[in-house]
This record gives sequence, C-alpha cells and structure tokens, in this order.
Amino acid sequence: MAQFAFSLVSPERELFSGDVDAVVVPGTEGTFEVRAGHAPLMATLSPGLLEVHQGGEVTRTYVRGGFADVGTSGLTVLAEKAINESDLQGDTLTSERDEAQATVDAEGEEPEKVLNARRALDSLAKY
Repeated sequence: MAQFAFSLVSPERELFSGDVDAVVVPGTEGTFEVRAGHAPLMATLSPGLLEVHQGGEVTRTYVRGGFADVGTSGLTVLAEKAINESDLQGDTLTSERDEAQATVDAEGEEPEKVLNARRALDSLAKY
C-alpha cells in the first residue's frame, strides 16, 4: 500500500509526524479518509477520534477544533486540542466532558458551538 506524509500538531506539541497508510479524519461536513494520492482538500475538524493507520496498526487521537489540509506533500492536521486515546481517562476525560456539557447548557451560546459540544459529548460517551 502506498504511504503518504502525515503530521498532527496541537498548540502544545507535534503529536505525530511520519509516513502512514491512511488517516480517518472527523470533519464538520462528515468523516473522511485520506490515502496516498488524495485530491487537495481543506476541512474544519469536528470533535471526534482521528484514526491513523500505519503498518497494520491503528492509533486513535481525540481532536477538538482545528483544520485538516490535504496537499501534494500529504496531510497536516492542526488541532486546537489533541489527546491520545490512551490518555483519555480520569481527570482529562472528566474535564473534556465538563467543558462540552457547559457549552451545551449555556444560554445564548452560538448554535455551531453547541453542535460541536454535542459532537464532543457523543465522541467521549464510549469512554
């Protein structure tokens, strides 16, 4: 299977950089998969799990906010927040859930923010 360059960056650090087989991205217009040779695309991220397929293994990272940019050099994901699935527990998980729930419960909040908060709650429900 042909590979392509992928980079996942958050404000704190670069979480991943390397060649991969495929990446499944939670976009606001729907989840999409990127493979080698994908057409150029720019999309906003929806809260959810980003899946990286590399050498028969799959790693998952919870992302919230940001952009995905598919270009001739590969895929770059700039996430406002990115948490490895293995770290999505305890206080980190509780904090993410509480923040999303507060947005849903806030009066007068922008509809798009409420929708993204609901998506975050849905993504976090299985943890």
